[in-house]
Amino acid sequence: MDNKFAQQLKKGVLDMVVLRLVQEKSTYGYEILQNLEQRGEGFFDLKEGTLYPVLYRLEDSGLIESFWQNGEGRAAPKKYYTITEKGRETYGEYRNLWTHFQSCITKLCGEGDE
Repeated sequence: MDNKFAQQLKKGVLDMVVLRLVQEKSTYGYEILQNLEQRGEGFFDLKEGTLYPVLYRLEDSGLIESFWQNGEGRAAPKKYYTITEKGRETYGEYRNLWTHFQSCITKLCGEGDE
């Protein structure tokens, strides 16, 4: 697979998939990375340096909020992220756009074309 093409695809949908994961439950960065890799079947094997700027941008845009929570026992506190109402609305808009985009690509490229 063309690595540049794959990178562009990931970059284009990263905000949407991160919003989805944060919408499911309050979560922290490392847990988001694990979910992306596992649920994305390895396609979203990201480095922290890729994820955290996305989280900061979403937070600066008011789509997510963060809070610190102490770990169990001696575990260090973790910064958790939770979705805002604006983030829920934006995620819905992204999903609608994605569905339309997916439909257009299927029509343009044809299902099962080789």
